[in-house]
Amino acid sequence: MNFVKQIKIFADGADLDGILALYKNPLIKGFTTNPSLMRKAGIDNYEKFARRLIEAIPDRPISFEVFADEFDAMTAQGRTIASWGKNVNVKIPVTTTKGAFTGQVIRALSDAGVTVNVTAIMTEQQVARIAECLNANVPAIVSVFAGRIADTGRDPVPVMQKCLKHLAPKRKAELLWASPRELLNIFQADDIGCHIITVSHDVLGKLSLIGKDLDEYSLETVKMFHRDALAAKFDIATSPLKAAS
Repeated sequence: MNFVKQIKIFADGADLDGILALYKNPLIKGFTTNPSLMRKAGIDNYEKFARRLIEAIPDRPISFEVFADEFDAMTAQGRTIASWGKNVNVKIPVTTTKGAFTGQVIRALSDAGVTVNVTAIMTEQQVARIAECLNANVPAIVSVFAGRIADTGRDPVPVMQKCLKHLAPKRKAELLWASPRELLNIFQADDIGCHIITVSHDVLGKLSLIGKDLDEYSLETVKMFHRDALAAKFDIATSPLKAAS
């Protein structure tokens, strides 16, 4: 299914069975997860889950996140996570929980040859600061949460376009459109030249709708409403219509 020009689609989630099913789809070029998704999925052993995933998927990038909150500990965790596999990308939050920019962690890991995936970014100013910390000779991912920007009533497209300009001097850095809310976001991200988009499993489930005939889709929706009303045995008491005088 060739419906985009250049963007790479990464699946975002922590459901192991779902991830392995998506691994069979050549459209999916990589995988990302985070501690919140892993907790929601009931994972209680971070490293065991990560290593199992890396063993099952050795040939596509997978991002795992540090969860320390001090610079030295974040750097140490990043080095450890990177050692788990050649296809591992290390997610570093753009700030600590106290709002301190993690530039020195990003710089230390990037200079050490680690592919960082800087995450939880919301502004072009953050991207500009991150770009200054990246080693130009080492691949990196810069994840801007376009979906969350949109949740605040702002159009993320102009923001993402400015972020691309900030990253342009770092030829090996890729801009990632994070937290998309609908399939349309894939096309928006692709149109402006984003390199990667992370897509949740539920949104990926809508891929079969791309290009669907809208009249057909309308009729299917009407039938769904009718079928569900009958299945629920809904009833409305009505009076006979009176003939017009």
